[in-house]
Amino acid sequence: MSKKKTFSDLIKSSDVPVLVDFYADWCGPCKTLSPIVQEVSSALHGRVKVIKVNVDKNQSASQKYGIRGVPTLILFKKGDILWRQAGVLSKRDLQQTVERYLN
Repeated sequence: MSKKKTFSDLIKSSDVPVLVDFYADWCGPCKTLSPIVQEVSSALHGRVKVIKVNVDKNQSASQKYGIRGVPTLILFKKGDILWRQAGVLSKRDLQQTVERYLN
């Protein structure tokens, strides 16, 4: 039986950059951003991994990365932060930003 991977394992062991969407169920802008993140993930065809983190259920990860508002997106590569931004982005803006780090 395999051990469940921790958040830290997921962002450090991935071969591709990991886009983490910090959100909350009660957050209106998070509901707006969620389908945009899904569309970007689909458009990039496995070149980026997406993880959604509910800040109310995963307070330790939220505290570790200083999440003060939701939605907040952080792009990691091998555990290092490449980019972060709070708030809603358009699909075009998010995809262009992520693509800059895919080389």
